[in-house]
Amino acid sequence: MSRILGIDTSNYTTSAALFDTVSGEMIQSKMLLPVKKGEKGIRQSDAVFHHTAQLPQVISSLKAKCGGFYGIDAIGVSTRPRSMEGSYMPCFTVGSGTAHILSEVLGVPLFECSHQEGHIAAALFSSGRLDLMNGRFIAFHVSGGTTEALMVSGSGKGFKEKLIAASLDLKAGQAIDRTAVMLGLPFPGGIHLERLALECGDSVKYKPTMKGCDCCLSGVENKCRRLLEEGAPKEYIAKFCLTAVMNSIIGMTDAILGQYGQLPLIYVGGVMSNGIMRREISARYSGANFAEPEFSCDNAAGVALLAAAGIS
Repeated sequence: MSRILGIDTSNYTTSAALFDTVSGEMIQSKMLLPVKKGEKGIRQSDAVFHHTAQLPQVISSLKAKCGGFYGIDAIGVSTRPRSMEGSYMPCFTVGSGTAHILSEVLGVPLFECSHQEGHIAAALFSSGRLDLMNGRFIAFHVSGGTTEALMVSGSGKGFKEKLIAASLDLKAGQAIDRTAVMLGLPFPGGIHLERLALECGDSVKYKPTMKGCDCCLSGVENKCRRLLEEGAPKEYIAKFCLTAVMNSIIGMTDAILGQYGQLPLIYVGGVMSNGIMRREISARYSGANFAEPEFSCDNAAGVALLAAAGIS
């Protein structure tokens, strides 16, 4: 039996996962970082503090779920947001330090990757497209800190990524979370905004602001604020925000496919767990693949999977 432990301490989630390479079973444990009511995010110093406090609880929960940490052959950990020079966030040092200690104590190899690579691998696992670990595809990473499209080439043991499009200002998750807080909803606001939007029966039209394959999203927040000031129903504002973000992602997808040709599409990140967006984008593109929600939001599953690929 080969069991791989993965650890990810991202900006909003403390997570660990155990992957059994024989059975293919992936067991996860995770905790969201606490964000004060009315706040639109969390400071890195607070994130580091909470990860330090939560990681032992997450590891203990994972141990209970998987029946013990016997037979671990490798450890994987995310050490940075993206696979690019200068990519750094202090919160990842918590997971990295813990993983290095465990690797030394257990005498097993340690494999490092980026948080973004972990997202991509988790999506391939969840959507049944592990064949793309050796393929070429387009990955959209859409979250609170990232709205990017990447050309990805899989080597079987990892990825080579090239940035081909992005939001030039506000990120999709920021637009959603800021609108949610504006409407008095909890943070993170994605699931709460979706529930509110589903109560709106009015149609919403939005033409995205595009610059080539890139998009601009700052206007979405500004428009939502104006709608609120004008007395528009909160349900309509929620639907407008999600529609605007979705149409921007569709605009990016159309432009990219027009430039690079038809390739498999992978959508990852917390924003892409939104049911409204998943249904519309899936209906529009036959090659679209989504992770299940528990593998779409921040998680250590892809980190464990990449470590498993590293020892295979």
